[in-house]
Amino acid sequence: MRALFVDANDSLAAVTERLLRPDDPEVGINLDAEISPADLPRLLAGHEIAIDDHTAFPTEIVKQCPSLKHVVFLGTGARSYMNPEELAEQCGVQVHIIKGYGDTAVAEMAFSLLWDAARQVAMMDAAIRAGDWPRVVGMQLTGKTIGLIGTGGIGAEMARLCAGIGMKVLAWNRSPKSLPGVEFVPLERLLAESDAVSLHLLLNDETRGFLSRERIARMKKGAILVNTARGAVVDEAAMCDALESGHLGHAALDVFVEEPLPVGHRLKGIRNATLTSHAAFRTPEASDNLIGAALDHCRRIVKEGK
Repeated sequence: MRALFVDANDSLAAVTERLLRPDDPEVGINLDAEISPADLPRLLAGHEIAIDDHTAFPTEIVKQCPSLKHVVFLGTGARSYMNPEELAEQCGVQVHIIKGYGDTAVAEMAFSLLWDAARQVAMMDAAIRAGDWPRVVGMQLTGKTIGLIGTGGIGAEMARLCAGIGMKVLAWNRSPKSLPGVEFVPLERLLAESDAVSLHLLLNDETRGFLSRERIARMKKGAILVNTARGAVVDEAAMCDALESGHLGHAALDVFVEEPLPVGHRLKGIRNATLTSHAAFRTPEASDNLIGAALDHCRRIVKEGK
């Protein structure tokens, strides 16, 4: 069996080359991070396994890749780029995701975005460089309430960090759960009482648009919203309306419905928003964990011979 990393950037390619073992199955590396789905049939000819960082795998395109049997997606958000059920049913292609590789990295980014939203560090930096000297009244986080929506590995790490600075931690999870020092409450109460809400949900059919216009309206006036999950779990237009009206005090976002954020996107003109480029998981430690897990998937697939 042959595998191909279809859209490697320089840093992930270097990690892949470093972690490959002499007895590993053949893993080719395509050093072009900006391929289009139309390139996939040519690139994947003769390959049974595709390692995918961010390229869409439309079902109709995958039908043109007869040798392909497995897609190893680098992360948990495969549904943003493909339909796993369709690929299995119509193409016989199994999609594998990777969990837990960057829990600490993503939680630390969410935590830093929370701090920025509370104290508006990025805004002041940009203003000072432009010759201004803003006098900002920030939010002191110690003693405030953080509401975590989703408490998987990342949410649990975020709970630990927030509790460590003296925040009260409320949480809501789709299935029953318990964490030390965390009070699990109904979603309505979490939205109403939280000074900041941080999203940690996987994107699927149930969570798409989860933070709807109605739920945003239930949030505490002036609250901070942090999203390092997926852009599509939020009604983006409703969020923008709430930011512009002042109902939301600040949004700190690492993810968006469309990425990269298009030229002229509404969020770029909203002052009380901090925007980062889907970089929460990008640390050397997380990259090693991610690529290591992807190669383990390839080894297992080859060993099973399926």
